[in-house]
Amino acid sequence: MLNITGKLKVFLAVEPADMQKSFNGLYALATEKLKEDPQQGALFAFTNKRKTLVKLLHFDGTGLWVGIKRLEKGTFSWPTGVDIEDGKLKLSNEALILLLNGVDLKGASMRPWYQRE
Repeated sequence: MLNITGKLKVFLAVEPADMQKSFNGLYALATEKLKEDPQQGALFAFTNKRKTLVKLLHFDGTGLWVGIKRLEKGTFSWPTGVDIEDGKLKLSNEALILLLNGVDLKGASMRPWYQRE
């Protein structure tokens, strides 16, 4: 089972990906384009050009998971920002869940009282 916990690193590929890719293709994108090793336990999110599909890649210690979500209406609000490095953006787990649920993360900020460990 895929478990998005506080300890899981989340990387979003900034550039659109070919959504015909599956396990091996997404693994290659994570290692070659994003310069990360999926077997270190991170979760990777990829989208298509129209931003209507998201594919997630995760290695849980025993094998690879690939998950997909297709929107029936609208698009995902794929974030961009100054922290882009090697074609990827690091997100918090909470931000990923918000993004997958259709929340636009532009202008969002943590309240001063909210502490994360």
